[in-house]
Amino acid sequence: MITKTNRKLERERRHKRVRTKISGTPDCPRLCVFRSNTNLYAQIIDDVNAVTLVSASTLDKEVKTKKSNKVAAKEVGALIAKRAIEKNIKSVVYDRGGYIYHGVVKELAESAREAGLEF
Repeated sequence: MITKTNRKLERERRHKRVRTKISGTPDCPRLCVFRSNTNLYAQIIDDVNAVTLVSASTLDKEVKTKKSNKVAAKEVGALIAKRAIEKNIKSVVYDRGGYIYHGVVKELAESAREAGLEF
């Protein structure tokens, strides 16, 4: 009998596998991305102290596009980079959250790079 794969469970497994290799430090924190059906979320996290340093999402007032698409990803990427630079964070490690580096996840990363973050 053929069973249907649980896509959410598979993504969580990939994310756990990635997280064994990637960790955020105070010098180089982790830029983590979460993509839901309706919104995009990005956080810059210091894993040593277990603290979220900066966050941005499509729910913020500065973001005009309130969907989970490429236009919104560009806005969220630019916003998270602007907020990070204000807190003197220049280099991060990119954690794509188990998602394929394609589409929305790629646009967010590229716009954060254009706005001044290094990874």
